[in-house]
Amino acid sequence: MDGADNSRRLLRRFIAQEPIDLARAALAVAREEYPDLDEGRYLGMLDRLAEGIQAGLPAGAIPERRVGRMNAYLFHELGFCGNQADYYDPRNSFLNEVLERRLGIPLTLCIVYMEVGRRCGLAVEGVGFPGHFLCKVRLAEGELVIDPFHRGQLLGTEELKRRLASAVGDQVRFDPRLLRAAKPREILVRMLQNLRSVYEGRNDVPRALSAVDRLLLLAPDNVRGLRERAQLYEQLGGSAAAAADLERVLNLEPNAADVTALRARLRRLREGSRFIN
Repeated sequence: MDGADNSRRLLRRFIAQEPIDLARAALAVAREEYPDLDEGRYLGMLDRLAEGIQAGLPAGAIPERRVGRMNAYLFHELGFCGNQADYYDPRNSFLNEVLERRLGIPLTLCIVYMEVGRRCGLAVEGVGFPGHFLCKVRLAEGELVIDPFHRGQLLGTEELKRRLASAVGDQVRFDPRLLRAAKPREILVRMLQNLRSVYEGRNDVPRALSAVDRLLLLAPDNVRGLRERAQLYEQLGGSAAAAADLERVLNLEPNAADVTALRARLRRLREGSRFIN
């Protein structure tokens, strides 16, 4: 794909730095689909969103008031919201498109919220809550849990319990550890998992493979990613590449529940690769 080399060069550069600049790394992910993407334009949009929020706040406003102003400005004045009408549109996973269209999925709307909140002096973190990515704002005492997909809805413990039960059933009890802050690398991995899923749903194997390739740049030992890439390579006729990924899976998980099936599949792929050569 056009722009792939430049996109991956930038992504490698950003993820090699700690802390990872989440906005710039997310834009690097998008650049593979939008090779002419102007990073400065979208970083400037985040800056201007923060300026619009701060313009409506008195000096020294407490975090709770900053959150209230931020929610009013982003979700009610500007209309940022979750794309419930076309949730699986791939544009929902690209930060540039989310900023342009003011539509997204939970993850990308949380990235906007985190980046704008940080510019407004708030301690905002992403939360990989089961079923639905969220944000939280750390306060001097406690924290606020926020759902940008639903226009900045504030979530109390009872609502979080209800959502947990809806996502995974009653067998999992609510635990505050479910609100652990997600690191930028985890957020980017989840973004690429979402893209892989969207493209597989559209039977766009090359783009699905591209998403998993980049996921594995971020997390080289991600067994799920290696398994998925092996399957995608097989679909595209890449027996040798698929075999290499399965061999890596077996090295990482020698006692996997399906180890016998994996070994049989690996033998078949190696035989296929020799036949092609």
